[in-house]
Amino acid sequence: MSGGIAYLGPPGTFCEEALIALVGAEAAAREVPKRSITACFDAVAAGEVAQALVPIENAIEGGVTQTLDQLVTHSGDIVIRGEVIHPIRHHLIARPGLGLAEITRVQSHPHATAQCGRWLTEMLPGAEVAAALSTADAVRTVVKSHQPEAAIGNFRAAEIYGGVVVAEDVADSTENHTRFVLLGRDEADAAGEGAFTTSIVCAIPRDRPGALLSILQEFSLRAVNLTRLESRPARTGLGRYVFFIDAEGSRARDLPLAAALDAIEQGGIAHVIALGSYRVATQT
Repeated sequence: MSGGIAYLGPPGTFCEEALIALVGAEAAAREVPKRSITACFDAVAAGEVAQALVPIENAIEGGVTQTLDQLVTHSGDIVIRGEVIHPIRHHLIARPGLGLAEITRVQSHPHATAQCGRWLTEMLPGAEVAAALSTADAVRTVVKSHQPEAAIGNFRAAEIYGGVVVAEDVADSTENHTRFVLLGRDEADAAGEGAFTTSIVCAIPRDRPGALLSILQEFSLRAVNLTRLESRPARTGLGRYVFFIDAEGSRARDLPLAAALDAIEQGGIAHVIALGSYRVATQT
């Protein structure tokens, strides 16, 4: 297996910013940008890289569905080994010489445009909003374009691709953070100090009243705190869902958490897919 870390690129994404916060600018410059979240997962699965950093949750828009779905697809092969929580500052960026009043189209990653929806409605009410693979890809595209279009991205992307910041801090909330997860083939080391999070997916075998409550009760009975709960379609039929759960603790060293997970699975309440236990991040 090769070393290195894949990340959602190209250079200038918020994912690269989070990677720089994790490993430093010099090391990040040697890592491997990928054009999509799926490509990051595939690179780890194929052994092209040892790890990958991808976004999983935003404070405004919630879960990153592509990451959640890929975690299920690659369950058993890829686990979460760590996390980074990084502040997000969105800016409107265009080619030099283009002013705010001239802009008729704005593109960026769909999560970014959604996080700036109110600002776009108020300041550019007639502008078309278009999707791009990443914020940096959007910046790179509009700087080369001769059309009156702009992108939502960060200062680093503007600097890398020669763009000009037309408007700063265009997000609808100043408390905007994204949580990124570090993926790998092997579980993180549970030894040493520090708080842990365990991520799982629960798939309920059959639809019945109180099925989700039965899962939650096993954690409650053992005083295990849950920090995240989100549902996603199970892709096996309309109305069927799986539940993504983050719980405090490590399955390897926290007996109440291990007991709750065993009770859920052995009691036939749900099938538990382990996504990894890893140290809780501090905000960068």
